[in-house]
Amino acid sequence: IGGKVFVGTNNQGKRNPKLTGDRGVMMAFRESDGEFLWQSTHTKLPAGRVNDWPQQGICSTPYIEDDRLYYISNRAEVVCVDTEGFMDGENDGPFMEETDTSEIDGDIIWKYDMIEELEVFPHNLATCSPIAAGDLLFVETSNGVDEGHVHIPSPFAPSFIALNKNTGELVWEDASPAENILHGQWSNPAYGVINGKPQVIFPGGDGWIYSLEPETGELIWKFDCNPKDSVWELGGRGTRNNIISTPVIWEDKVYISVGQDPEHGEGVGHLWVIDATGEGDITETGAVWHRGDEDFHRTMSTVAIEDDLLYIADLSGFVYCLDANTGEHHWTYDTFAAIWGSTFVADGKVYIGDEDGDLAILKTGKKKELIFETNMGSAVYTTPVAKDGVLYIASRNTLFAIAME
Repeated sequence: IGGKVFVGTNNQGKRNPKLTGDRGVMMAFRESDGEFLWQSTHTKLPAGRVNDWPQQGICSTPYIEDDRLYYISNRAEVVCVDTEGFMDGENDGPFMEETDTSEIDGDIIWKYDMIEELEVFPHNLATCSPIAAGDLLFVETSNGVDEGHVHIPSPFAPSFIALNKNTGELVWEDASPAENILHGQWSNPAYGVINGKPQVIFPGGDGWIYSLEPETGELIWKFDCNPKDSVWELGGRGTRNNIISTPVIWEDKVYISVGQDPEHGEGVGHLWVIDATGEGDITETGAVWHRGDEDFHRTMSTVAIEDDLLYIADLSGFVYCLDANTGEHHWTYDTFAAIWGSTFVADGKVYIGDEDGDLAILKTGKKKELIFETNMGSAVYTTPVAKDGVLYIASRNTLFAIAME
């Protein structure tokens, strides 16, 4: 955006030698040649790994609108920065308390501290990829359990919030998952107009998905993304899952998958397609189709849909092509490595990276065809994106820009 590429990371690269130690960092690079431009940095939370896992950095994918960039810091802050940083020589407010104001530093417009203001307790990591509609910015707060994985320190702190994107002021909050939070909340909201009605869709840390009215936060519908007999057990031994993937809205339906922290290992997952035109609790009536049991594993991946075909990966390393309307299975591709990211579809190709560092490129369509596979040198936990014929992909230690010709 604006000739720049933005990526969240940690401070191992030490672009500013004055800023030492582990930090969360949002970096900006020049799109044309990859030159480093500026960075916004955040110190670690004092409680350590229970709230802010070492070397995890910033995992939030930023939302960008005009010259404003929004993301969630490792400190559970919603941050709005100027896309120019201090390269324009101006300190834009209302936030004026930056300690580092050189040309390579980020210029914060405003920030909203969810720990201080809402008493949320992020488990391991605060992350969300915010999204905006009109003047509202929608955020999942990352509220979760404590280090013992049983007690929820702030059960009635909000899980979902809306802020004024221009000022950072809280507009509304919702704490629906409350005492039923299973682990952490690391998903992202989605916004769309469904059957003529605007909706913001939040995956909950209780395994439910919630549709809320964007202006007020009032419930439109909710759906339990786990079977009735599912049970949550510590360490991934149970059958109930939380939601880490992002909802996708397509033709008045919501597509959502469930899974768990990868450290919990493999297990049965679920992919749900929900009729999003209903109201209230639509668990019994809203399912259009479902894939689960032994046919689908735990996943953190978000679906990609093109030409009525759905592509999704799971933590066990399988990539699936399904009919987006019926769930009919067309093919499965095995990467033989865990997949944390999501499928990306562009120019008739499906791109997917895995934990071994392999990037697989498959042809879209009902017939499985591997076009190319290459190793990126280290694990690929992210999802590729593309702009103007260039594919951008981040491995564990390198950001690549690759011509898609």
